[in-house]
Amino acid sequence: MPVKVHALDHLVINVSDVAESAAWYRKILGMEVKVFDPGGGKAPRTFLEFGNQRINVRQRDADRGEWFTADQPTAGSEDLCFLTSATPDEVVAHLRAHGVAIEEGPGPRQGARGTLRSVYCRDPDGSLIEISSY
Repeated sequence: MPVKVHALDHLVINVSDVAESAAWYRKILGMEVKVFDPGGGKAPRTFLEFGNQRINVRQRDADRGEWFTADQPTAGSEDLCFLTSATPDEVVAHLRAHGVAIEEGPGPRQGARGTLRSVYCRDPDGSLIEISSY
């Protein structure tokens, strides 16, 4: 029987400034910022928790001896879609209140479970962030 995955445990985003990015994801998307110290002389790791999900936030130019990472880590190359229970109008109002430019939306998009209503913005490195609701 072939291997078949059933869920995503975590993903890693490469950023130019861990503290700035973590603060943005906390303020704009309500994620909880946590720091884990692996010990053994390795630098502490920052991650973002939301629901049952986690995003590891990695400094783009971090020492490769510290992290097992992609071959070409690049800040600003992510394209992420997050689900919210807020209405699209509430998302727009929230982004505007925090001075975050809206790239597009709200508008319909195809999600994993059907049609979404999505609003697009960018994080501090320019990654595309889609905030959606079914």
